[in-house]
Amino acid sequence: MIRSLLLTAALLAAPAAHAQAVAITGGKVVTNTGAGIIENGTVVINNGRVVSVSTAQPPANAKVIDARGKWVTPGLFAAFSRAGLSEIDAEDSADDVSAPDSKLQISLHAADAFNPDDTAIPVSRIEGVTRLALVGAPGEGIFGGYGALADTSGTFDSLQNREAFMFAQFGDSGAAATGGSRAALWAWLAAAIDDAKSYPRGFGDDRQGDVLSRREAAALKPIVDGKIPLMVEAHRASDLLQIIALQKREPKMKLIILGAAEGWRVANELAAAKIPVIVNPLTNLPDRFEILAATLENAGRLSAAGVQVAIADPGDATHNTRFIQQLAGNAAANGMTWDAAFAAITRVPATIHGRNDLGVLQAGATADVVIWDGDPLELMSSPDAVYINGVETSLVSRQTKLRDRYLNLNETVPQAYERSN
Repeated sequence: MIRSLLLTAALLAAPAAHAQAVAITGGKVVTNTGAGIIENGTVVINNGRVVSVSTAQPPANAKVIDARGKWVTPGLFAAFSRAGLSEIDAEDSADDVSAPDSKLQISLHAADAFNPDDTAIPVSRIEGVTRLALVGAPGEGIFGGYGALADTSGTFDSLQNREAFMFAQFGDSGAAATGGSRAALWAWLAAAIDDAKSYPRGFGDDRQGDVLSRREAAALKPIVDGKIPLMVEAHRASDLLQIIALQKREPKMKLIILGAAEGWRVANELAAAKIPVIVNPLTNLPDRFEILAATLENAGRLSAAGVQVAIADPGDATHNTRFIQQLAGNAAANGMTWDAAFAAITRVPATIHGRNDLGVLQAGATADVVIWDGDPLELMSSPDAVYINGVETSLVSRQTKLRDRYLNLNETVPQAYERSN
């Protein structure tokens, strides 16, 4: 009986273990590794992983995809996104980005609000985005809760990590939320860190912390202990120096800076502190006092100084995550090298969020692969195929369906849309 059961289990496992390999051949392969760009390359994927990247002939039993004249790259990784958290921003029932009426903020999880059926997911996927770092917004105070990692497959198992990082807003927004000044912000933050450090020892049955409840202190403790990174939004150069000072005071904490519009002014300090930044290369107009020194050359200057730079747009992260491709192209047009700009929307965000198996094409990497009809940083280029975990995904969205439905105006309009005589 035991032998029979083992044989049955082996037979059931056999199809997955011997899935047909896919060989993408003849393309311009961007590896994002020391191998650089491989002309006329062959990328072999199987069972969700990259098997090899070379100029060799494909395996005899592989399904061959002809990519001659095309670009083959890792999938794009959105370092900051709210896709799947809000279907309609102006409708409260369809918007889960923030919880302004909740007493809990640090304890919140973006993963609990994520909807893989959100129309923004396929819209992102068909533009080559295969991974998302999801995060809510602070509803009260400075913390926006735990951020999560997800893929854009649109399946119910697309979440990978519920507690990938914690999000907080400093600068103008943080000051306004903690008493009205940056002095109040840093005093409040110091008290919150002390509360988290003292949990649970300093919390009796009825005792609360100086500024945090028991539950909120428990949620912040893994961040203070350095187990989970803290992503901090800040822009002004003096605020960035304060964050560097925070890391020195709290060496266990792992920090990521979002925004950094004036980051170029303290680029050497950020590089020395080894704090990665996520920037919007198009932040240029000084529309508020904390970004008076914003410049289109920010990303390039930071990268040249040795700062680890990822690219995203926090201000348009709900429905237009797909624009990271264009943002990277603009960074490349304003001083950032092409390699660094493309890495900033693939390998670098994956590394920042602890996924060294993503954002690269090399043996053993997760097979998120995109075949493009041209240079992916060119505005008119688009994907011909998108693979997530080695599985080719749909390039159909609600918008493409509407486009196709009304593409030929000579056809009879569906009855529901005809005008009555």
